[in-house]
Amino acid sequence: MATEFKFPDVGEGITEGEIVKWLVKEGDTIKEHDTIAEVETDKAIVEMPSPVSGKVLKLNYKEGATVKVGEVLAVIGNEGEPVVKPAGAVGYLEEASEVTQTKAAQPVESSSQVLATPAVRRMARDAGVDISKVTGTGEAGRVTEGDLKATKAPEVKIAKKYDMYGYVERVALRGIRKATAARVSDAVNHQALVTSMDEVDVTELVRIREKEKVEAEKKGAHLTYLPFIIKAVVEGLKEFPHLNSELNEEGQEIILKKYYNIGIAVDTPEGLMVPVVKGANQKSMLDIAKEIENFADKAQKREIDLGDLKGGTFTITNIGVLGGTFFTPIPNYPETAILGTGMIHDKAVVVDGEVVVKKVMPLSLTFDHRVLDGAMAQRFLNTVMTHLNDPASILVELR
Repeated sequence: MATEFKFPDVGEGITEGEIVKWLVKEGDTIKEHDTIAEVETDKAIVEMPSPVSGKVLKLNYKEGATVKVGEVLAVIGNEGEPVVKPAGAVGYLEEASEVTQTKAAQPVESSSQVLATPAVRRMARDAGVDISKVTGTGEAGRVTEGDLKATKAPEVKIAKKYDMYGYVERVALRGIRKATAARVSDAVNHQALVTSMDEVDVTELVRIREKEKVEAEKKGAHLTYLPFIIKAVVEGLKEFPHLNSELNEEGQEIILKKYYNIGIAVDTPEGLMVPVVKGANQKSMLDIAKEIENFADKAQKREIDLGDLKGGTFTITNIGVLGGTFFTPIPNYPETAILGTGMIHDKAVVVDGEVVVKKVMPLSLTFDHRVLDGAMAQRFLNTVMTHLNDPASILVELR
């Protein structure tokens, strides 16, 4: 019996994905658990394993197409076999057969002989498609919604290459950029965002990091400033838990998180990805350094696991590596706050009446004003800056 392989519900509220690459073609013989496609969902590329062994009878979508949860990605079986639904298929509703046939995908001569539900017939009429010319892959040759989408000619759209001022280029909003657009829109639409800015003397931190990174490399870790910042942030979140929270609008309550999962924004050619260092309070700085490096490598290769992008309670984003200073980052909704770090640079400051040169780091903290006020935000920043200014309290973890 041929099997309809539907795009499964991968959890975390994901409703659709984009087919990045087919790893098989129609006619190929595959084994159960062989990867047949790579699908991008919410910033991660997920490999789709076949639920059965057999021959690929049909691929219902082209690369670059968007497929929703429950829609049929492919049909797998042997030539002429009727189609069955795999165990665990998402959202399938069994329908009574109108007639019994021994083979699937039987062409018919008139629309009255076509096996299809009223909804599919109506969809075909609305789309101007002759349903009698559509090969059905459903049970007993039934025409499905997926069959219509796979055979229907795309709507012709005229996209001008110029406007009244000159030529333009049109870039599709897709993949990571599409997911990012949705996420930041949620934050702006659901939160009252305020950004507080300050700068911290990190002269001692720079000295310590330069000294300790050599030893860290011997232990297989590339020690950047991020592990220090993460540890300083965790201390601030412990003292001011409202920044480690989310607002439940429906229940009208602030949910204070008792765990510390810190998201790290990673720049990739396709856009930002935010892997999460889970349980950061329980990990050593060297372990955090190794985890960040691993995340960055996987993000660049688009091999990061979907679970690594979930569960964050607070996010850190850094534009300092590109030379930026202050900015207004947007929280990774539904998180309440995000800390942006700028480029460490020399600055002349007055100390005990004398002008001296110090290493300073700009900090930009954006938070949801509904959850906390500016005074609490600044107190949080003060705690973070205290640890960055004098990192002796977290240095012990490098020994």
